[in-house]
Amino acid sequence: MRFLRFSDLALLTPRRGTPLFSLFAALLFGVVFAGGETALMAQTGSGAGASMGNRTGRTQTMHPAPVDARSFVLMGCTVHVGDGETVIENAAVGVIDGVFRLVADATLIRIDMSTYDTVVQLNGAHVYPGFIAAGSAIGLREVGAVRASADDREVGGFMPHVRSAIAFNTDSRVVATLRSNGVLTAQVTPQGGTISGTSSVMHLDGWNWEDALIREDDAIHLNWPGYFQRPSWWNPDAKVGKSESYDEDADAIRSYFEQARAYARTDSASLAASGQPINLAFEAMRGVFASGEGPATKKVFIRCRSAKEIAEVVAFAEGFELDYVLVDAHQAPEVADLLRRYNVLILLEQIHRRPPYAHSRVDYAYDLPNRLHAAGIDFAIGLGGGWDAFWASRNLVFHAGTAAAHGLSREAALAAVTGHVAEMLGVSDTYGQVAEGLQATFFVSEGDVLDMRSSKLSRAWIQGRPVDLDADPQKQLYRTYMDKYGLE
Repeated sequence: MRFLRFSDLALLTPRRGTPLFSLFAALLFGVVFAGGETALMAQTGSGAGASMGNRTGRTQTMHPAPVDARSFVLMGCTVHVGDGETVIENAAVGVIDGVFRLVADATLIRIDMSTYDTVVQLNGAHVYPGFIAAGSAIGLREVGAVRASADDREVGGFMPHVRSAIAFNTDSRVVATLRSNGVLTAQVTPQGGTISGTSSVMHLDGWNWEDALIREDDAIHLNWPGYFQRPSWWNPDAKVGKSESYDEDADAIRSYFEQARAYARTDSASLAASGQPINLAFEAMRGVFASGEGPATKKVFIRCRSAKEIAEVVAFAEGFELDYVLVDAHQAPEVADLLRRYNVLILLEQIHRRPPYAHSRVDYAYDLPNRLHAAGIDFAIGLGGGWDAFWASRNLVFHAGTAAAHGLSREAALAAVTGHVAEMLGVSDTYGQVAEGLQATFFVSEGDVLDMRSSKLSRAWIQGRPVDLDADPQKQLYRTYMDKYGLE
C-alpha cells in the first residue's frame, strides 16, 4: 500500500470543460478552502463563535454589521463631498438613522450635541464618500483559477435575462478586501458574450443579496464587436485590418434590438392571453426602450474602444433612443465633438494600462481622464470585469489617484469614483456624496486617500452601520505571520 502521489492525481483528473471536471474542481475547491480555513483557525485559536475584537484581529468569522439605531456626530474633520469641487475644512458630520443629517463647517453653525448619542473627535482626519466600483464582477467570482467558483458568465451570446443580483455572493472573502480600501458599493455585472446580462447595484455588507440590493436590474451590458483585428497578436509586424466578421456581428446586434423593441410594444398580459410563449430574454429588454408610458428605465452599457466603434455605437444607440453609457472608449478624445453633441457618458476602465497603440504616448491612459474633462465630456472611472478586476477593484482609488497625478484635480478624480458614478448608475439621490439627506455610506482616512503612501482607512460605515475593516482575510493573514515571527 502506498500514498497517492501528484502523478496519480494528474492521471485521475478529468478533461477540462467536461461536467466531470466541474465536479472535480468543486470538490477540490471545497477541500482546499475547508482545509486552509481549519488550519488557520487552529493556529489562531478562532472559530465560528470567536469575537471580532480579539488581540490580533485574525479571526475568520465575518458577518454584516448589525443595525445600529444610535446617532453620532464626527467633529474636527475635513470632508471631501464627492461632487468634484467641494471640500469642507473643520467640518461636522452628523448621522441619524443611517442618513446624513448634518454636513457643515462647524465654525459657522451652532450644533445641539444632545441630538446625538456619540461625539467622535477625528483630529483633522479626512472623510470621503464610499467608492463605487462600476462594471465589477465582485461577488460573482471567488478564485480566478477555480472554474467552479466562477459565476460571472453564462454560455451564449445574447443573454440579457442573466441577472447578477441573485448570483451575488455576500459571503465572498474578496468583498472584505475591497472594503479595506474604501470600496463600499458596486455595480455587480455579468461578463462575456455579446449581451452579458443585467447588472444590479449592491452595497458590500449584507447577509444575502436582498439585504445588499440598492438598485435591482439597473442596466443591460453589451459588448460591441471590435472593428480592427490583428491576425496574429504575437507578431508585432502583423498588419492590422478590419475584422472580417465585424459587419455580420454588428448587424446581428441591430437585428436583435429590432426584435426586442417589437416584442416590448406588446405587454406581457396580452401575450399570455393570446397563448404566445413568454420570451425571457426579450422580457429583460423591456425597460431598455422608451414607450408611451415614459422614457427607458434601464440603461445600456456598451463596451467599445476605437473612434470608429464609438461613432457607430452612438449612431446605433441614438437610433434606438437608448439611455446609454460607453464603456472603455479609450479613443473618445478623437470624437469629442460627437460625444458632446449627444451628451454621452463614458465609464473609463483600467487607467493603469499600457498605451493602446505603438504610436501612442506612454502616458496615454494616465491623462485620458484629464483630456475628457478638458473636452467637457462627463466620465467616471472603473476597473471593468477582466480576469483580475473582481479582486483588483480594491485598487480603484489608486487609478483615480493616477488621473489626479496627470492633470485632473484631486476632487474631480474623487468624483469620478463616487458622485459621478452614482449619477451614472441612477443612485445619486441616495449614494455617492457626503451630503445631507443621503445614505451614510462613507469612511475616514488618516491621510490623502488618493495617494497609496498616505491612504489609511480607520473607520467605515455602510448605511450608517459601522463596518469592521479588520474582517479582511488578507489583514488577518498579515497579522498572523507578523505575530508568528514577533514583528509586531
